[in-house]
Amino acid sequence: MLNNKYLQMILVQIRHLLLSLRNIYLRKVCGMTIGKDVRISLKANLDKRNPKGVIIGDGTYLAFGATILCHDMARNIRGDVRIGKNCFIGAQCIILPGVTIGDEVVIAAGAVVTRDVLNNTIVAGNPAKPIRQGIKTIKWGRIVTT
Repeated sequence: MLNNKYLQMILVQIRHLLLSLRNIYLRKVCGMTIGKDVRISLKANLDKRNPKGVIIGDGTYLAFGATILCHDMARNIRGDVRIGKNCFIGAQCIILPGVTIGDEVVIAAGAVVTRDVLNNTIVAGNPAKPIRQGIKTIKWGRIVTT
């Protein structure tokens, strides 16, 4: 019988394999631009109506329920969504078409991003507003404390 730690280790490896395979699918089949070491939750929603408009930089993490929209049928808008390097996109966020998110940005859970976000910023709210600037993050948007 397998012990719990060994089984957990196997399950984590299977999950990472599934995430990697999904990224390959999004790159090769859908045509999205996704950087290295990007983690996209299996429950994140990426716009497949305009997939070439999704551009995600290296080391970024999209949590569950995060939604990236590159089109808006109600307003008849199409626009690329660019997310920089080492960002964290929180759970249940919505990023609207045409938004550019800089490097080392943290977007709080539930935020609705309607405008561009500068580098090294934390944003929150609906609509998302800066709540802290000058932050430093590493891979997957983990904040470095000084």
